Amino acid sequence: MTTLSAPAGTVVGRPARDGGQSPVASRILEAAAVRFYTEGIRAVSADAVIADAGVTKATFYRHFPTKDDLVVAYLTVVAEREDARLDAWCTEHADDPAEVLRTYARAVGTQSCAPGFHGCPFINAAAEYPDPQHPVRLVVAEHRRRLLGTAADVLGRLGVHDPDAVALQLGMLRDGAMVAGDVGAPEAVTAALLRAGAAVVRAGRSGTDD
Repeated sequence: MTTLSAPAGTVVGRPARDGGQSPVASRILEAAAVRFYTEGIRAVSADAVIADAGVTKATFYRHFPTKDDLVVAYLTVVAEREDARLDAWCTEHADDPAEVLRTYARAVGTQSCAPGFHGCPFINAAAEYPDPQHPVRLVVAEHRRRLLGTAADVLGRLGVHDPDAVALQLGMLRDGAMVAGDVGAPEAVTAALLRAGAAVVRAGRSGTDD
């Protein structure tokens, strides 16, 4: 995972004196993100993050009172970065909603086959936190809601009869591609995802998606 920094306007951990993002909190988050993604959230101790970030325990807990607070911050930042990228594609292809879906599919295919890829961080987190009311799961659920909501909006512009249902189907294809990437080539995974997605959209537009 590349360096994880909070998007502009997002503040994680204890704010700096001016109310902005604290550099120390950012350093803690960056250290945690690498371990959480590569090793699994439950497997990473607060002490390991403290050592990697080069801070004291007092400093760590001043910014993140519990490890769960740090996990929520990590997923929140990842979600906001993904949302911003998707929003940018929607803006870039405002007159071609089908290209938004194709661009997203190509990005998923490339990402899932990239070196160091360890699966979707949200699916991974959901597997480690089974309680649907846990704060971590709530972040995962909100991210999923926004992702499928954006897809449904795009599908509605394409004339799909039940955009919410078709958005869910595309989401399931996306999840499958994340797994297939572990054993496939980027070109093959991307091509398969594009073909399957196009078939789902065609069925949705004809009213035969069920």
